[in-house]
Parts: sequence; C-alpha cells; structure tokens
Amino acid sequence: MQFFSSAPLLPLLPKILPLTWIEFGFTALKYGQLLRSGISMKIRVGFDLVYDCAQATPMMLMLHVHPSRAKDLLIADELRVSPEVPVSRFADPFGNLCTRLVAPKGEIRLSTDALVFDNGQPDVMAPDAQEVPIGELPHDVLQFLNGSRYCETDRLMNVAWSLFSGTPRGWARVQAICDFVHSHIEFGYHHASAIKSAHDVLDQRRGVCRDFAHLAVALCRCMGIPARYCTGYLGDIGVSPDPTPMDFSAWFEVYLGGRWYTFDARHNVSRIGRIVMARGRDATDVAISTTYGANILKRFKVVTVEAEEAEASALVAALTPAARRRWYGTEVAV
Repeated sequence: MQFFSSAPLLPLLPKILPLTWIEFGFTALKYGQLLRSGISMKIRVGFDLVYDCAQATPMMLMLHVHPSRAKDLLIADELRVSPEVPVSRFADPFGNLCTRLVAPKGEIRLSTDALVFDNGQPDVMAPDAQEVPIGELPHDVLQFLNGSRYCETDRLMNVAWSLFSGTPRGWARVQAICDFVHSHIEFGYHHASAIKSAHDVLDQRRGVCRDFAHLAVALCRCMGIPARYCTGYLGDIGVSPDPTPMDFSAWFEVYLGGRWYTFDARHNVSRIGRIVMARGRDATDVAISTTYGANILKRFKVVTVEAEEAEASALVAALTPAARRRWYGTEVAV
C-alpha cells in the first residue's frame, strides 16, 4: 500500500466525501491528475528580462521549460516579446527548445508566466546505482565524458584521481565529489564571472551555482562518469526562504545504472520542485541568451513559487477550452 499526504485533496473533500472509493478514484483523476504521486503541487514560474541594445541585435534564447516537462505545463510558458518582432523556434542537438529573434535598437522586454504541475517528490536518490562500463554506454551519452569549454578534464584529471580513486564506485563516488565541491567552494553572487572555468573555481575556491556544477561535472568526467550540466527553475520549496533575489539555478545529472540522476553540488541535498529548462555539456550550451551585438541587461527578475490552490485553480479555469483539452484530455470543469 502506498501512503500519501492528503493535503492536496483538502479543497476537494466536500466534493468527494459522499463518493464510493471507485468514484473517488475517477474524481481525483478528473481534477488535474493530482494523484500522480500522492503528494503534488503547482509551481508558478516565470521571468521578466529587459535588454537595451545599441543596434539591431540577433539573439538566441533558451527560456522555455524543457520539452521533457511539457506534459506538466498547466499554463504554457509562452514567450512574450515587447516590442513584437518575428520569432522562430527550434530544438538544438541536446533537445532544448530555443528561440531566435532580432532585437531592435533600444529596449526589448522578454517575459513569461507559467504554471507547472509537480509531483512534490524530492530528487530521486539511488545509493546502489552503479557505473556503466564505458564500452557499454549508449552512443549519445559518450559526449558527456569529454572535456568542454568550462569543464577542462585535461587540467583536472590528476586532481580528480588523487582525491577520488579510493572512493567506492558508482553513486557513492558522485556523492563524494558533491561533498568535496560543496565544502571546498564558497558561494556568493559577487563571485560570478562569465569566463570562470572549473579549474578556476578549484583554484579560487569561490563561485555561484554554475561554478559548483562545472567543477562537479568536470571531476565526474575525469573519473569516467558521464555528467551533463543543467539549468532551470528551483524555488525555496521545502527549505528556508533565501533572502536574496530569485535567479535561475544550475545543477548537474550523472549517468548511472542506465539512467540519468540529478545531483546538486551547490545545495548538496535532495530538493523539491526542480524544473529543468535546458541540458548540455556546460553553460555554453544552455545560456539563457546568446546575443550577437552590444547590449545591457537592465532588468532581471525570476519567479519560482508554489502556487496557492485558489490561485492555481483560477489560473487553470482561465484556460481556453483547447488548452484545457490539451492538459486534461477532455474539456472538464475545474
């Protein structure tokens, strides 16, 4: 028997108490499939960015929720652009959803506001997961063993083997790498630098979440464990609120036991409500914006909060019938 929290169902109790258990099951599914995991939530995500361009500037953006979470979008993260300009979208070689546009001279505003279903479960942990021999790795995983722009495996190979060759292989070795990076690096937004590499982070012993991820990714690759860099939304859900302004977050995934697992060297704990936007070899592959011209980022606001039930219900109720059918599978009242 699976036990689960009844908290998400409290608003529904007046509707379901008179029902039989069979009717209850169908009713729960009708209400947005809230029982996928037993403990679920709806997370409001979005951003508000303003760039001031010195001239017409081509941009490539990675600002959408990753397609692997598309089925969880209660309200799609449609990109709003002001002033309106033509945009085109495509999937890059890593499966990330990208947007291209040419920003006019002056200010351009990019924003979205979306609602995402989440099962409310922390990151999966599998302490018994083992490494896959390199000769047996899938072809598309091999690239995540190689060095990259910010993860210089050639410069870190000797350090990695001196630190971790004696640790148990598999999950325990990756956790040992996380523990080292978490305790070795001082976090601070004032330590951010667009040119800082994993080797620089190890040398300077300070950085932001992307630097924690780069160093951990590089060390894993040095030890023959495929690792890829991730970016996305991560709010203060289930943890003490962080007083600093919200930002996009960076973490990484490793390939163990035939699948990818999430690790986070910055926080070094299993977290709830992680919503991936993009994956790649390092931050070069998943930059939220790549601009081909001089510009200034004048506004940067990110939102990631658990939506109150009343707020979420009102937002979902405002969906068009077509959008509602896309999510619920039928045009139901919510």
